[in-house]
Formats: sequence, structure tokens, C-alpha cells
Amino acid sequence: MDFKKTYADDPNRCQAAGKMGQCLNMARPGSQYCPAHGGNTSIDTEKNQQQRNYNLTKYRARLEDKKSAPDIKSLRDEIGILRIIIEERINTCNDTTDLLLQSGPISDLVMKVERVISSCHKLEGSMGQLLDKQAILQFAAQVIDIVADVVTDDLQVAEVANRITRAIGTLGDDDE
Repeated sequence: MDFKKTYADDPNRCQAAGKMGQCLNMARPGSQYCPAHGGNTSIDTEKNQQQRNYNLTKYRARLEDKKSAPDIKSLRDEIGILRIIIEERINTCNDTTDLLLQSGPISDLVMKVERVISSCHKLEGSMGQLLDKQAILQFAAQVIDIVADVVTDDLQVAEVANRITRAIGTLGDDDE
């Protein structure tokens, strides 16, 4: 990196300031800062653009993975983006201290994901795209009728009906 010292009144002086006062290095052309404080060159700008393009491609691929997850009903892009942001925030943590420092923003993002998913379910419920428990029970009764037509043993039909009913009873339970 090319560091050139300058005098205190130079208008091209780096604008970065710290505990020791304003930086004494010359700012890079087209920037207010020297190389040590983020002054960019056309090479840096080109590298930054390449990095942004790479990240954009990577994020789009990850977004496709997230939005095709079976447990997401709609608003997939927004949910996927929020999940990527949470993942990236966690990945920046180097140790437990970093994770604790990031816990507030991470918690906020988790709450945003929950709100988007909740909104998604409400929207789909109002559009008739979600099955309520009564509709599931009616469907299960039809399945049991089909099984009863094929299976002649009443005990086996009763066992199938009991298992289906128990499975429906546990829908939405988190510990299953």
C-alpha cells in the first residue's frame, strides 16, 4: 500500500480521526481516506464489484435452497433472506463473546422471521390454502373408508383408524 505523509492543512489529507487526532497520510485520489483507512483505488473498486457479484450469486443460490424448503408456504423470498441474514450474522462470530454481543440483533432477526411466517400463515388461511383440523379429520375419514373397502379384517381397519387419529391429534406438537 502506498502511504504518503502530508502536512496538517493539506485539503487532500485523510479524514480519518482517532485517539491521536486526524491521520497524517494523504488521501487516495477520489477518496477522503488513505489506504489504511479504506481509501479505494480503481483496483479496489473492481475487486469490490467482483466480490459483490460473487456474493449476489451465492445469495441467490442460497435463497433458492431456502425458499424451496417444504415447511415454507409462501413469502419464500422474504423468509429465505431473513434466514440468510441470521446465518451470516452467526457466521461472523468467532467465539462465545462475539455470539453474546450479536445476540440482540440475532434475536431481532429471529423475531422478524417468526412474524413473516405468522403473516404468511394468516394470509394463506384467509385464501383457503391451509387445512384446518376439521378438514384434516374429514380427509382422514375418507382415507379410513378407503382402507375399510380394501382390508377385510375389522381389527386391522380399527388399528389403522386409531393410528391416523393419533397422528392427527399430534399435529402441531413440537416434541414429536
